[in-house]
Amino acid sequence: MAATPIAVVTGASSGIGAATARQLAAAGYRVVLTARRGDRVEALAAELTEAGHQATAYALDVTDRAAVDEFATAFRSLAVLVNNAGGALGADPVATGDPADWRQMYETNVIGTLNVTQALLPALTASGDGTIVILSSTAALAAYEGGGGYVAAKHGEHVLAETLRLEIVGTPVRVIEVAPGMVRTEEFATTRFRGDTEKAAQVYAGVDAPLTADDVADTITWAVTRPSHVNIDLLVVRPRAQASNSKVHRTL
Repeated sequence: MAATPIAVVTGASSGIGAATARQLAAAGYRVVLTARRGDRVEALAAELTEAGHQATAYALDVTDRAAVDEFATAFRSLAVLVNNAGGALGADPVATGDPADWRQMYETNVIGTLNVTQALLPALTASGDGTIVILSSTAALAAYEGGGGYVAAKHGEHVLAETLRLEIVGTPVRVIEVAPGMVRTEEFATTRFRGDTEKAAQVYAGVDAPLTADDVADTITWAVTRPSHVNIDLLVVRPRAQASNSKVHRTL
C-alpha cells in the first residue's frame, strides 16, 4: 500500500495557510503545519486529527536557517511544499518608509521562502513527483502607491519562482506560483497597520465580496492536484470587483 503523500504548509497558523492545510488534508495529504505560533498550529493539527485526517504541527520561524535545516531532516521524501509564510508591514511611501519594515518583509517573504525551499528540495526531488507552491501576490506583478516594500518583496518571490523553474526543469518537481489579489483574512491588513482595525477595515470598505482564505486555498489545492505533467506556472486570482492593484469597484 502506497504511503500517504506529505504536504508541508508554512505560515499555517491562520488565514490562507490554515485554510490550505484544511483543504490539502481533505484532498488526502498528511499535512505538516508550520508557523512561529506553535500553539495555533497545534490547535489546527488537533482539529484535523479529530476530523479523521493526518496532521502534525511544528513551531518554525522560516527566517531561522538553522531551525529550517533541522526541520528538514525529518523528511526523506516529500510530495508538496506550500510556501505561504509572509506578510506586509506598513503602507508608507518610498520617501518615508521604514527600512526595518522593508528588511523584515524581505527576510520573511523572500529569504524565508528560499530557506525552506532549499532545505526541502532534496526530499521533494526524492519523492519522484514533488510540487513547490510559492504564494506571492498581485503585488509581485505590478506596483502600487504605498506598497513599495511589500511590492519589492513579492517581486523577489516571483523571480525566485521563475528562476527555480528554469533551473530544475527536467527534475520531477513542479514550481507553481499563485498570486492572489484582494483577500480578506482575519489578520493580514490588521498586521500591516500594526493592529489598527479601523485602517484595516478601510482596505475592504465598499468592496463586494473580496476573496476569502478558502478561495485562495481552493485555488492552491486545485493547482497541486493537477496531473503530474501539468504545471500551473502562474495563477493570478482576484475578486470580480478588482480589475488591478489600483482599480477596485467600491459601492460607497
